[in-house]
Amino acid sequence: MSSSHVLVLNCGSSSLKFAIIDSSSAKEHLSGLAERLGEASPQIKYKVNGQKHIISLSNGDAHEVAINKLVELVKSLKLDQQLVAVGHRVVHGGEHFTKSALITDTVLEAIKQTANLAPLHNPANLLGIEAASAAFSKLPQIAVFDTAFHQTMEPTAFLYALPYALYEKHGIRRYGFHGTSHYFVSAQAIEQLGLNDKPSKIVTAHLGNGCSVCAVKDGKSVDTSMGLTPLEGLVMGTRSGDIDPGLFAYLVNQLNYTAKQIDTLLNKESGLLGLSELSNDCRTIEESAAEGHEKAQLALDIFCFRLAKQIASFAVPLGGIDALVFTGGIGENSDVIRASVLEQLSFLGFKLNNERNLAARFGNEGVITDGVSVPTALVTPTNEELVIAQDAAMLAGEQ
Repeated sequence: MSSSHVLVLNCGSSSLKFAIIDSSSAKEHLSGLAERLGEASPQIKYKVNGQKHIISLSNGDAHEVAINKLVELVKSLKLDQQLVAVGHRVVHGGEHFTKSALITDTVLEAIKQTANLAPLHNPANLLGIEAASAAFSKLPQIAVFDTAFHQTMEPTAFLYALPYALYEKHGIRRYGFHGTSHYFVSAQAIEQLGLNDKPSKIVTAHLGNGCSVCAVKDGKSVDTSMGLTPLEGLVMGTRSGDIDPGLFAYLVNQLNYTAKQIDTLLNKESGLLGLSELSNDCRTIEESAAEGHEKAQLALDIFCFRLAKQIASFAVPLGGIDALVFTGGIGENSDVIRASVLEQLSFLGFKLNNERNLAARFGNEGVITDGVSVPTALVTPTNEELVIAQDAAMLAGEQ
């Protein structure tokens, strides 16, 4: 195929993130976000040729309307004739998928069966697939799974110490998420550090409103911090991360919480927001901490401590650490958090270079430790959309 342009869709419960990307050159021809879908005042914000635009939708308009408007936009910009595929981000692939897949009836059914493991995400992903399949009926539709990269984990890493029947009958195990991001930045680090033909032990830290860490050995995920759901692991923007499971019984029996209230508490009211009582936005918390806000400082301290502890623990499955990669909105921009984490990991040999750390913000990348530091720490901007575009173009070409 002469063209390698792919429409990338990331469909949430009330939003639709989209982009048209040249999978060969990584050039982004169109990008945007349809937000507040199904609610009041939905709209589509998009950028093309460096210019930002807004399309207003009617109250209550949902995903199908947004995708139809997107089709009109793509055609008006004359980008439709260059498309070779539509690539969909699908959060949970369970054990069905170890790699991206051309969407068929069988694949759709498997995604639907996995929806009970990701009830907030997979149904929304399915909405996007169905709407895009109708709107772009002549294009192959490709599913790229957040969980696929972690399917190389061994049972010692992915099984919970629960009755084995829960895994056999219901698939209850650790799956991990942010797989496309961990795959992309670990591959970039291996290339940058000249480890292509050598054994490599990389820890990748994807830090945003959702946070996870991954142990990548010789290019394969061997452990990760998230589990059955994206709630396990690190302190996040509004998610608690690891807690004592006994808390559930305490909240139910002593405080009369319902299951729904507990879910809301742990997923939407905890993390940086719950600790600081200010915000889930790391920038706001850092600014407040610098001004002397004690709970903001406490939230940052706990965030960094738990992150450093998780990173250090991955020396076990890796047998050591060659490099640590920071990525995601926080990982790419917060020199404060990176400095705190590396200071706590100094016993492993990390030596922070303050000038490099300050320079590696706002889209800049590079090594942030001294040249003599072993292991190395670096900042690498993630590009999950490019991974989706490349996988979609490859699978479309195999038809």
